[in-house]
Order: sequence, then C-alpha cells, then structure tokens
Amino acid sequence: MKRANTLLSLVLLACSTNQDEPSEVQDGGALQDGAATPDDAEPIAIGSADLSDTPIAGLSADELRIFNDGDALFSLPLRDADGLGPLYTRASCVACHEEGARGPGLVQKFSLVSEDRITPLQDQSSLSFGHTVHPLVSAGATTPILAPSDANVRVSVRVGPPVLGRGYIEAIDAKEIERVAAEQSVRSDAIHGRINRAAYASEPNDDTRFHSHKKGDLVIGRFGLKARIASLDDFVADALQNDMGITSPLRPAEFPNPDGLTDDAKVGIDATFDGVNVRAMYLRLLAIPKRASTEAGAELFRAATCDVCHAPSLRTSATYPIAALANINAAVYSDLLLHDMGTLLADGSADGLDGDAHSRDWRTAPLIGLRFNKTFLHDSRAKSIEEAILGHEGPGSEANASITIFNAMSESDRKLLLGFVGAL
Repeated sequence: MKRANTLLSLVLLACSTNQDEPSEVQDGGALQDGAATPDDAEPIAIGSADLSDTPIAGLSADELRIFNDGDALFSLPLRDADGLGPLYTRASCVACHEEGARGPGLVQKFSLVSEDRITPLQDQSSLSFGHTVHPLVSAGATTPILAPSDANVRVSVRVGPPVLGRGYIEAIDAKEIERVAAEQSVRSDAIHGRINRAAYASEPNDDTRFHSHKKGDLVIGRFGLKARIASLDDFVADALQNDMGITSPLRPAEFPNPDGLTDDAKVGIDATFDGVNVRAMYLRLLAIPKRASTEAGAELFRAATCDVCHAPSLRTSATYPIAALANINAAVYSDLLLHDMGTLLADGSADGLDGDAHSRDWRTAPLIGLRFNKTFLHDSRAKSIEEAILGHEGPGSEANASITIFNAMSESDRKLLLGFVGAL
C-alpha cells in the first residue's frame, strides 16, 4: 500500500511471518527536525575511538530506536523461510560488513577478457547467468553459478567495503560532486576523476523523503567499489537481491539461475519496503568513528596530492532529511569519482556492469574507519597501508605522481603520513 512520506513520517518495521525477523516495531522512529545543530566542524562520533558500529551524535530517541532496529536486521542471518536463495553468496549483511567495517565476506566477479587479461571482450553473451559467482544453493536449487573453466575468463575479487559514515556520503550535495569533477577536469596533472552516471536499477521506493528515482533514471553513483549505486535504500535492495537472493518491492525478481527457478521457499516477494528502509536507515545513521589525526600528517597528505582524490570533506545538502547530516562539511576523504588506476589494478570487468565504470576504473575509497581494516584495496591484496599506497602505482594510473612524491619523502615523513592515514 502506498503511504504518504514526510520528514516526520514513521519508519515502521514490517511484520514477519517467521521468527527470523523481529515481529514488529510498534513505535517506529521519526526523523526529528532539529535533532542536532549542524556546523562546519569535522563530524565526531559518540563513544570510544575504538568502536566502529555506533550511531551519529545528536540523534533523538526515535532515531536511536530506528538505528537499533536496523542494526538488528543488518546482523540477522536469513534462512530458506525468509526467502534466502535459491542461489546466494552470504546469508546476512553483516557477513560482508562486520561491525560496519570491511569484510570479511567477499564477492567473486568474472568476465570474458582478451589476451591481456585486462580488456573485456565486447561479446559477453556466453555468460548466460551473469558475471557473479553464487556458490550456495537453497530452496530446491541444485546448480550454483560458478566461473566457467575457460582460458578467456578472468575472475576477480571484491571485498565487502565498510559501511561506516555512509549517511554522510548520501547527504553530499550532487552539485558538490559535480563541482569537484569540473575542477579536476582542468587540472594539469593526470588526476581527472569522472562521475559515474548509472541507470537506477530498482523500482521506485514508497518512501520518497531521500529521493524519487525511477527505474532507468540516470543518477550520480556514490556507493559500491565502482560507484554504480546512488542511494542507500538501493544499496540495501541490491545486496539483498544479488548477495542473498532476497527479493523486495525495489528488486522483485530472482536473478536468472541454471535451474530456472523463479521463486524460493517463501512464495512471492521476500522483504517489504520497510525491511529495506529500516536497514537503509541504520546505514544512514552510522557514525564516522573518532579520529586522532595530526596536522603534520595532514600537511604531508596534501603535499603528496592525496587530498585531490581523497578530498577531506564535501558539503552536504541543506535539505537532507536527517538534520544532523544536513548542511555540514562531511569528512569522507573521497571525491566519490571514478579514477583510472591503470593496468595493475584493472579487474577485467565488462563494460556496462557498473554504469560508466570500466575495467581500470575505481571510485575513490572513502577513508572512513580505515584503522579497523586488516587488508586494503578492493581485493585485499595489500596487507598494510603503505602497501596500499604503493599499490596505486602502475602503468596508466592517475596516482603515479603522488606515489613518486611519497617515495621521495624522508623515512620520518613517510611514517608521519602513514600514521595520519592509519588514524582515519
């Protein structure tokens, strides 16, 4: 049923017919106008600097209730009775975003590539069931989707990115992203980030406070390792469908599979609008963890031009529905743009899978909660921050000049810079 949505509308958790989801939230949370006083200071999370999975400061009691409801759903392992599958990769959101941080879960992608193992072939039609490995089966399925044993198939890994502070990212004004892209387009060096304008892939949400996108609309991508997703409700719906086989009104169809199954053990659409939206609200209300950065380290960060792509802050929209995130400088340390990272970081992904992103393109990773990471870069190949920085270098990479500056620094300056990044 369609509902009117206003800034003060309740976000209610839908009833579930099984014990895997909380039966109901009687008093869903309202977004209170004036719950926090926005300012230009760097956002500081409540709680200990050693905690990651905490709500932003200044929330009302209702907003905190929404946060806790969403946190519970985010952590909940789903079963066949919830609509898991018939093919899936993980059984819960937290399996790929533990405590809101990176991993440990991952997804394997595959594409047909040319002999260089980097350039995708134009014809990908022989991959009948898509480009994602779905190794687990349920609800009567017997055949997983695996990468074909073919010399022309390139398999790559994408580790679940952190989801900390993602509300700040959604709140960033679109004009701000366009401004940064325009400024980079006239730079004299190699750094020229691009907006990923991707087609919105979900059906319209009945909660229109955060956006009114319709399927097929070209939108500015912000989320995902290649920035193909524009909003957090779409991020949730996409993950539910493609990682867990959980359909929703935003993504109502099961993805194609070798057994030809079009449903699972839960007949019809598996999750409700509210099941998606409460999870999305949890992500919107996740804090940026406290930081203990030094000005000396920040100056070295700027000297190496790391701050061009990892922009320390971007301005959020004055009309964003969560008052605590509206009209502030959000310290996301990303421009949210795609950058050509060269041949060594290319994953061979086929054109069209991630909007405007190509094999060599990656969105600038937001440096939020970096100190909680045990591995770095999109596929965990880097085991330290220094290794990740050096991993930005390679033929054709926009970051090569920055790595040259980093390598020319004294040992003490490199240590200061690494300490600065490691404290984010």
